[in-house]
Amino acid sequence: MSITAPQAPQDRPIVVQKYGGSSLATPEKIEAVARRIAETVAAGYRVVAVVSAMGKTTDGLLAQARALSPNPAPRELDMLLSTGERVSTALLGIALAAIGHEAVSLTGSQSGIITNTRHNRARIVEIRPFRVQDLLDDGKIVIIAGYQGVSYSREITTLGRGGTDTTAVAMAAALDAHHCEICSDVDGVYTADPRVAPDATRLESLSHEAMIALAREGSKVLNQDCVEYAARDGVAIFAKATASPRDDSGTVVRTNPAPMLTILTAIAHRDRILEVTAAAGSDVAAMYEALVSANAMPHALSAYPGQPIMALIPLENVHRRSVLESTLATALPGGFTIRDDRGTVTLVGPGLGEAPEILSRAFKIARELCGSSVHFELGALTLRMLVDHEAVAGLVGALHKAFLGPKEPLS
Repeated sequence: MSITAPQAPQDRPIVVQKYGGSSLATPEKIEAVARRIAETVAAGYRVVAVVSAMGKTTDGLLAQARALSPNPAPRELDMLLSTGERVSTALLGIALAAIGHEAVSLTGSQSGIITNTRHNRARIVEIRPFRVQDLLDDGKIVIIAGYQGVSYSREITTLGRGGTDTTAVAMAAALDAHHCEICSDVDGVYTADPRVAPDATRLESLSHEAMIALAREGSKVLNQDCVEYAARDGVAIFAKATASPRDDSGTVVRTNPAPMLTILTAIAHRDRILEVTAAAGSDVAAMYEALVSANAMPHALSAYPGQPIMALIPLENVHRRSVLESTLATALPGGFTIRDDRGTVTLVGPGLGEAPEILSRAFKIARELCGSSVHFELGALTLRMLVDHEAVAGLVGALHKAFLGPKEPLS
């Protein structure tokens, strides 16, 4: 009779699990997350949990800051916003201890997350996970405050909306984790937002490139930066619902997903977007530098000779609109306009740029619903339509029904 020695902690694979704010909104939900982590440990894994702030904490902190100043200083805003995740880490650690598990909560800086110096939307430069690795090897569960790090100049920084996803994937890469789970209140990536297209279906798998395009165009399931990190380092991401069974694979985003049978993968949208238009002949470099200096990173920019320059900026990238306007006024003496009554609807799929049957039909549907005001921009993976805010939901529904909805039965 042979006896198998128990597996040492350092020999067990690592799983990084990210839990969003809705999954941690109440003490009862925090207890449920603690039990889910305990189940993962019982399955033979070492666990790093990366957490967001509870519920709407970040929105509440932003509101408090803006009640004091319409343009809070970016450094102080980072100091303020970083506190939300710290509360979650400590409470989750307490919940795990209550069910018999040793857990250690860490801030982003304590976890070795080093960023550049840009406040409110920093990027991770490197991760030094030595303390995290030591704690895992000691058999402890590690809980990390997501969305934050520390710059080389020792300033607290935040990574922008969705930054907890980025923290999780970057940490998974640094620890050579088996995989990374992004756990939220949705059970994966759908062919469109089910709240807008009720017949949307869950995707079993998709490529990093397709997911980057969807995230960039407004899909909120996974953050763009996090998928870019995953693509660079070959990290497999499982988008799951916190409340779903552990064996539910959700949607997996990986380097070599199962081949898709359709050209069109999914539809993403932004209900509202900030549209900045500069007069023809304006200096595009000056405009871009002004946007960056105001921390309003555009996700689309078009500039053609003799035509106005147009930039599209996600609203979550605009913290200080009055600062943005004054910066643009200095950089663009020829004048500019800003409007926030427009939105975008984007088709995403491999080879979409060479699919005339899909493009022609999409152009026709958009024109019928939105008239001549729709603006089209075609890329290799995307067809973006800029339309009036009121038309976004209807256009998403019509396009999904045409291309991705249930097929009519043959009579």
